[in-house]
Amino acid sequence: MSASGGSRGEPVDTLRHFLQGVIGMPVDEDILQRALTHRSYAYENGGLPNNERLEFLGDAVLGLVITDTLYAVHPNLPEGQLAKLRASVVNMRALADVGRGIDLGSYVHLGRGEETTGGRDKASILADTMEALIGTVYLSGGLAAAGLLVHHLFDPLLTTSASLGAGLDWKTSLQELCSAHSLGSPEYRLAESGPDHEKSFEASVAVGREILGRGSGRSKKEAEQRAAEQAWEDITARHTPALATPVKAAASSAPAAPAADQAASLT
Repeated sequence: MSASGGSRGEPVDTLRHFLQGVIGMPVDEDILQRALTHRSYAYENGGLPNNERLEFLGDAVLGLVITDTLYAVHPNLPEGQLAKLRASVVNMRALADVGRGIDLGSYVHLGRGEETTGGRDKASILADTMEALIGTVYLSGGLAAAGLLVHHLFDPLLTTSASLGAGLDWKTSLQELCSAHSLGSPEYRLAESGPDHEKSFEASVAVGREILGRGSGRSKKEAEQRAAEQAWEDITARHTPALATPVKAAASSAPAAPAADQAASLT
Protein backbone atom coordinates (compact mmCIF):
# COMPACT_ATOMS: atom_id res chain seq x y z
CA MET A 1 0.00 0.00 0.00
CA SER A 2 1.38 3.33 -1.07
CA ALA A 3 1.93 6.05 1.49
CA SER A 4 2.36 8.99 -0.88
CA GLY A 5 -0.59 10.89 0.58
CA GLY A 6 -2.71 11.00 3.71
CA SER A 7 -1.87 9.32 6.98
CA ARG A 8 -1.62 5.63 7.79
CA GLY A 9 -2.07 5.95 11.55
CA GLU A 10 -0.26 3.80 14.07
CA PRO A 11 1.26 0.42 13.13
CA VAL A 12 -1.40 -2.26 13.34
CA ASP A 13 0.59 -4.80 15.37
CA THR A 14 -1.19 -3.99 18.62
CA LEU A 15 -4.62 -4.19 17.01
CA ARG A 16 -3.76 -7.44 15.23
CA HIS A 17 -2.52 -9.01 18.46
CA PHE A 18 -5.67 -7.88 20.25
CA LEU A 19 -7.87 -9.50 17.63
CA GLN A 20 -5.83 -12.71 17.72
CA GLY A 21 -6.13 -12.81 21.50
CA VAL A 22 -9.91 -12.52 21.31
CA ILE A 23 -10.60 -15.03 18.54
CA GLY A 24 -7.68 -17.38 19.16
CA MET A 25 -6.31 -17.26 15.63
CA PRO A 26 -4.51 -14.79 13.36
CA VAL A 27 -6.39 -12.46 11.05
CA ASP A 28 -5.45 -11.91 7.43
CA GLU A 29 -3.12 -8.88 7.45
CA ASP A 30 -3.98 -7.72 3.93
CA ILE A 31 -7.68 -7.74 4.73
CA LEU A 32 -7.00 -5.95 8.02
CA GLN A 33 -5.11 -3.20 6.20
CA ARG A 34 -8.03 -2.79 3.83
CA ALA A 35 -10.45 -2.61 6.76
CA LEU A 36 -8.49 0.33 8.12
CA THR A 37 -8.37 2.19 4.78
CA HIS A 38 -10.86 5.04 4.64
CA ARG A 39 -12.00 6.13 1.20
CA SER A 40 -10.28 9.52 1.64
CA TYR A 41 -6.89 7.82 1.95
CA ALA A 42 -7.64 5.44 -0.91
CA TYR A 43 -8.54 8.35 -3.20
CA GLU A 44 -5.37 10.28 -2.38
CA ASN A 45 -3.25 7.21 -3.09
CA GLY A 46 -4.40 6.37 -6.58
CA GLY A 47 -7.68 4.60 -5.91
CA LEU A 48 -6.58 1.89 -3.47
CA PRO A 49 -9.18 -0.62 -2.28
CA ASN A 50 -11.02 0.88 0.71
CA ASN A 51 -13.04 -0.57 3.56
CA GLU A 52 -16.57 0.04 2.24
CA ARG A 53 -17.20 -3.54 1.06
CA LEU A 54 -15.89 -4.92 4.36
CA GLU A 55 -18.11 -2.44 6.19
CA PHE A 56 -21.13 -3.79 4.28
CA LEU A 57 -20.19 -7.36 5.22
CA GLY A 58 -19.43 -6.55 8.85
CA ASP A 59 -22.75 -4.76 9.29
CA ALA A 60 -24.60 -7.92 8.24
CA VAL A 61 -22.47 -10.15 10.48
CA LEU A 62 -22.92 -7.86 13.48
CA GLY A 63 -26.67 -7.79 12.94
CA LEU A 64 -26.85 -11.57 12.75
CA VAL A 65 -24.79 -12.18 15.89
CA ILE A 66 -26.72 -9.60 17.91
CA THR A 67 -30.08 -10.85 16.65
CA ASP A 68 -29.19 -14.47 17.42
CA THR A 69 -28.14 -13.50 20.95
CA LEU A 70 -31.26 -11.43 21.66
CA TYR A 71 -33.52 -14.17 20.34
CA ALA A 72 -31.90 -16.73 22.66
CA VAL A 73 -31.53 -14.54 25.76
CA HIS A 74 -35.01 -12.98 25.66
CA PRO A 75 -37.39 -15.81 24.64
CA ASN A 76 -40.50 -13.93 25.78
CA LEU A 77 -39.88 -10.51 24.23
CA PRO A 78 -42.05 -9.56 21.23
CA GLU A 79 -40.51 -8.75 17.86
CA GLY A 80 -40.86 -5.00 18.31
CA GLN A 81 -38.91 -4.92 21.56
CA LEU A 82 -36.24 -7.21 20.17
CA ALA A 83 -35.85 -4.82 17.24
CA LYS A 84 -35.42 -1.88 19.64
CA LEU A 85 -32.81 -3.75 21.64
CA ARG A 86 -30.90 -4.58 18.48
CA ALA A 87 -31.08 -0.97 17.32
CA SER A 88 -29.60 0.17 20.64
CA VAL A 89 -26.40 -1.71 19.79
CA VAL A 90 -26.30 -1.74 15.99
CA ASN A 91 -26.09 2.02 15.49
CA MET A 92 -23.41 4.55 14.69
CA ARG A 93 -22.97 5.93 18.21
CA ALA A 94 -22.64 2.51 19.85
CA LEU A 95 -20.21 1.30 17.19
CA ALA A 96 -18.13 4.45 17.52
CA ASP A 97 -17.97 4.15 21.30
CA VAL A 98 -16.82 0.54 21.01
CA GLY A 99 -14.21 1.66 18.50
CA ARG A 100 -12.95 4.31 20.90
CA GLY A 101 -12.70 1.65 23.59
CA ILE A 102 -10.05 -0.19 21.56
CA ASP A 103 -8.42 3.02 20.27
CA LEU A 104 -9.47 2.12 16.73
CA GLY A 105 -9.12 5.67 15.46
CA SER A 106 -5.35 5.64 15.89
CA TYR A 107 -5.00 2.86 13.30
CA VAL A 108 -7.18 4.23 10.50
CA HIS A 109 -5.59 5.32 7.21
CA LEU A 110 -7.03 8.76 6.48
CA GLY A 111 -6.69 11.34 3.75
CA ARG A 112 -5.21 14.72 4.59
CA GLY A 113 -8.57 16.45 4.81
CA GLU A 114 -10.03 13.97 7.29
CA GLU A 115 -6.80 13.94 9.28
CA THR A 116 -6.84 17.71 9.79
CA THR A 117 -10.54 17.85 10.71
CA GLY A 118 -10.46 15.26 13.49
CA GLY A 119 -11.42 12.23 11.44
CA ARG A 120 -9.84 9.82 13.90
CA ASP A 121 -12.63 10.58 16.38
CA LYS A 122 -15.53 11.05 13.99
CA ALA A 123 -18.39 8.75 14.90
CA SER A 124 -19.17 7.90 11.26
CA ILE A 125 -15.59 6.88 10.46
CA LEU A 126 -15.17 4.89 13.66
CA ALA A 127 -18.49 3.10 13.19
CA ASP A 128 -17.73 2.20 9.58
CA THR A 129 -14.24 0.97 10.49
CA MET A 130 -15.62 -1.09 13.36
CA GLU A 131 -17.98 -2.86 10.97
CA ALA A 132 -15.10 -3.41 8.53
CA LEU A 133 -13.08 -4.93 11.37
CA ILE A 134 -15.88 -7.38 12.09
CA GLY A 135 -15.95 -8.21 8.38
CA THR A 136 -12.21 -8.86 8.50
CA VAL A 137 -12.55 -11.32 11.35
CA TYR A 138 -15.43 -13.05 9.58
CA LEU A 139 -13.36 -13.55 6.43
CA SER A 140 -10.37 -14.71 8.49
CA GLY A 141 -12.12 -17.15 10.79
CA GLY A 142 -15.77 -17.50 9.87
CA LEU A 143 -18.91 -16.76 11.86
CA ALA A 144 -17.66 -18.38 15.06
CA ALA A 145 -14.61 -16.08 15.17
CA ALA A 146 -16.71 -13.03 14.34
CA GLY A 147 -19.13 -14.03 17.10
CA LEU A 148 -16.31 -14.13 19.63
CA LEU A 149 -15.27 -10.60 18.70
CA VAL A 150 -18.80 -9.21 18.70
CA HIS A 151 -19.59 -10.73 22.10
CA HIS A 152 -16.30 -9.55 23.55
CA LEU A 153 -16.96 -5.97 22.49
CA PHE A 154 -20.75 -5.62 22.57
CA ASP A 155 -22.04 -7.82 25.41
CA PRO A 156 -21.77 -4.96 27.96
CA LEU A 157 -23.98 -2.81 25.72
CA LEU A 158 -26.52 -5.60 25.35
CA THR A 159 -26.69 -5.97 29.13
CA THR A 160 -27.14 -2.24 29.61
CA SER A 161 -29.78 -1.92 26.88
CA ALA A 162 -31.97 -4.44 28.68
CA SER A 163 -32.04 -2.12 31.71
CA LEU A 164 -32.94 1.04 29.79
CA GLY A 165 -36.41 2.41 29.26
CA ALA A 166 -38.76 1.95 26.34
CA GLY A 167 -36.92 4.46 24.20
CA LEU A 168 -33.61 2.65 24.54
CA ASP A 169 -31.69 5.90 24.63
CA TRP A 170 -30.19 7.78 27.56
CA LYS A 171 -32.33 10.91 27.36
CA THR A 172 -35.57 8.93 27.33
CA SER A 173 -34.33 6.64 30.09
CA LEU A 174 -33.24 9.60 32.24
CA GLN A 175 -36.67 11.20 31.81
CA GLU A 176 -38.37 7.97 32.87
CA LEU A 177 -36.05 7.54 35.86
CA CYS A 178 -36.63 11.11 37.04
CA SER A 179 -40.37 10.63 36.71
CA ALA A 180 -40.26 7.37 38.67
CA HIS A 181 -38.49 9.09 41.58
CA SER A 182 -40.48 12.37 41.33
CA LEU A 183 -37.33 14.37 40.63
CA GLY A 184 -38.74 16.68 37.98
CA SER A 185 -37.69 16.98 34.36
CA PRO A 186 -34.04 17.07 33.32
CA GLU A 187 -32.84 20.40 31.96
CA TYR A 188 -30.10 20.50 29.34
CA ARG A 189 -27.62 23.24 28.57
CA LEU A 190 -25.43 23.22 25.50
CA ALA A 191 -22.30 25.08 24.42
CA GLU A 192 -20.41 24.80 21.15
CA SER A 193 -16.89 25.68 20.10
CA GLY A 194 -14.56 25.42 17.13
CA PRO A 195 -14.85 26.39 13.47
CA ASP A 196 -17.82 25.33 11.36
CA HIS A 197 -15.98 22.39 9.82
CA GLU A 198 -14.81 21.03 13.19
CA LYS A 199 -17.38 21.98 15.82
CA SER A 200 -17.50 20.31 19.20
CA PHE A 201 -20.34 20.45 21.72
CA GLU A 202 -20.42 20.38 25.51
CA ALA A 203 -23.66 19.49 27.28
CA SER A 204 -24.71 19.45 30.92
CA VAL A 205 -27.94 18.19 32.43
CA ALA A 206 -29.44 19.38 35.70
CA VAL A 207 -32.05 17.60 37.78
CA GLY A 208 -33.60 19.68 40.53
CA ARG A 209 -31.03 22.44 39.89
CA GLU A 210 -28.14 20.04 40.51
CA ILE A 211 -25.91 19.23 37.55
CA LEU A 212 -25.67 15.45 37.46
CA GLY A 213 -24.13 14.84 34.07
CA ARG A 214 -21.78 16.33 31.52
CA GLY A 215 -20.86 15.13 28.07
CA SER A 216 -19.08 16.15 24.91
CA GLY A 217 -19.35 15.16 21.28
CA ARG A 218 -19.20 16.26 17.67
CA SER A 219 -22.97 16.72 17.55
CA LYS A 220 -25.56 18.15 19.94
CA LYS A 221 -27.27 14.78 20.20
CA GLU A 222 -24.08 12.94 21.06
CA ALA A 223 -23.14 15.46 23.79
CA GLU A 224 -26.61 15.38 25.35
CA GLN A 225 -26.79 11.60 25.26
CA ARG A 226 -23.48 11.32 27.12
CA ALA A 227 -24.59 13.86 29.70
CA ALA A 228 -27.87 11.98 30.17
CA GLU A 229 -25.97 8.69 30.56
CA GLN A 230 -23.84 10.14 33.35
CA ALA A 231 -26.89 11.56 35.12
CA TRP A 232 -28.77 8.26 34.76
CA GLU A 233 -25.89 6.41 36.41
CA ASP A 234 -25.70 8.98 39.21
CA ILE A 235 -29.40 8.74 40.04
CA THR A 236 -29.42 4.95 39.75
CA ALA A 237 -26.48 4.73 42.15
CA ARG A 238 -28.23 6.97 44.67
CA HIS A 239 -31.58 5.21 44.61
CA THR A 240 -30.70 1.60 43.79
CA PRO A 241 -27.01 1.14 44.63
CA ALA A 242 -27.19 -2.64 44.46
CA LEU A 243 -28.40 -2.50 40.86
CA ALA A 244 -26.21 0.31 39.54
CA THR A 245 -23.87 -0.86 36.82
CA PRO A 246 -21.55 1.59 35.06
CA VAL A 247 -21.73 1.36 31.31
CA LYS A 248 -18.40 0.70 29.63
CA ALA A 249 -17.89 -0.16 25.96
CA ALA A 250 -14.19 -0.88 26.28
CA ALA A 251 -13.08 -4.30 25.21
CA SER A 252 -11.62 -5.18 28.59
CA SER A 253 -15.02 -5.04 30.32
CA ALA A 254 -16.50 -7.99 28.47
CA PRO A 255 -16.07 -11.43 30.08
CA ALA A 256 -14.28 -13.82 27.73
CA ALA A 257 -15.79 -17.14 28.89
CA PRO A 258 -19.48 -16.27 28.38
CA ALA A 259 -18.63 -14.77 25.00
CA ALA A 260 -17.04 -18.01 23.87
CA ASP A 261 -20.04 -20.02 25.06
CA GLN A 262 -22.51 -17.79 23.24
CA ALA A 263 -20.50 -17.64 20.03
CA ALA A 264 -20.24 -21.42 19.95
CA SER A 265 -24.00 -21.60 19.50
CA LEU A 266 -23.63 -19.89 16.12
CA THR A 267 -21.58 -22.65 14.54
